[in-house]
Amino acid sequence: MSGGRRTKKTLWRWRSNPLRRRDDVLEAWVVLAVWVLIAVGGTFAGVVTARAAGDVFDRQRAEREPVRAVLLMDTPQAAANAYRSMAKVRWIAGDGSSHTGKALVESGKKAGSRVTLWTDPWGDLVTAPPSPTEAAVEAGLLGTAAALAASGLAFGAGGLARWRLERRRIAQWGREWDLVGPQWGHRTR
Repeated sequence: MSGGRRTKKTLWRWRSNPLRRRDDVLEAWVVLAVWVLIAVGGTFAGVVTARAAGDVFDRQRAEREPVRAVLLMDTPQAAANAYRSMAKVRWIAGDGSSHTGKALVESGKKAGSRVTLWTDPWGDLVTAPPSPTEAAVEAGLLGTAAALAASGLAFGAGGLARWRLERRRIAQWGREWDLVGPQWGHRTR
């Protein structure tokens, strides 16, 4: 390439071009904004959601405590080992008060059997808090879902904006052709 001049191709939609239209530049900005929103907004939404979920799980592990309860009725025998059924139970809360309620317990237990349940600070039955590993996995999944949702919204909004710009460009081309077309000679209608 002796004596030749190299043309820089970066940001080609912004370089001066006699065929470039205002909508072309606007579309380029829309595409850039969408990618920035996907990269920054999606990451931000994912991190914030994962941290918030992690905080909720940490609070659950701190607030909930296991209690020993007594079954007040037999639970039916199930074919599957992991089957659980609703049964009436009685437990003593941390403040010493006695409570009665229904809880999911393992199947095949007899009345009078002891089971471990979880209570909140007010002594009400709640589900067991997730382990640190389960909490980390669930927080990661929730963060990923939030990142994908935010990215999907940005991508959809960008696609809609580009579609509208394309429709506007086609209409503008039609109007300009109506002005220029007759100058090209006869029509074939």
